[in-house]
Amino acid sequence: MNEADPILELMARMERTRQLLHRIVEEYRGFLEGDFKLMGRKNTSAIVIAELMVGYYTCAETLFLRIAQFFENNLDANRWHADLLEKMTLRIEGVRDPVISEETSRNLGELMKFRHFRRYYFELEYDWDKLDYLQKVFERVSESLPSDLERFRSFLRELTI
Repeated sequence: MNEADPILELMARMERTRQLLHRIVEEYRGFLEGDFKLMGRKNTSAIVIAELMVGYYTCAETLFLRIAQFFENNLDANRWHADLLEKMTLRIEGVRDPVISEETSRNLGELMKFRHFRRYYFELEYDWDKLDYLQKVFERVSESLPSDLERFRSFLRELTI
């Protein structure tokens, strides 16, 4: 086993996550273009939209946790979700480049807050104004995160040379 193997494994995990994120975005867009047009703003359509956004965030967060573990970033146990997002924006001299931009982090932070809210929200009535806002956030994240991850992947590739 050569020294690059752990980095190559991390890159493979990143690729798998990239594919999953892309698939979630495709499901989201397919839902909006298909069933949502038929259903309209019903509770069921709100649940589908919410679940896809939450799944997207959770998928990204899982990758960030793996990156943090790989580079031995310590996380504050009391607020590790927010701490993890912040650490992903840091350039740690001699260790790693930022994984995501500040803008991507802010937008993911909105999805994180929604996920935490959603986890404990047991009603079936959703606020469509809030969902409209979150959908705009989701669109921005789904545009910026893939390019951020590709930039970080290039950094990792340089480490294997």
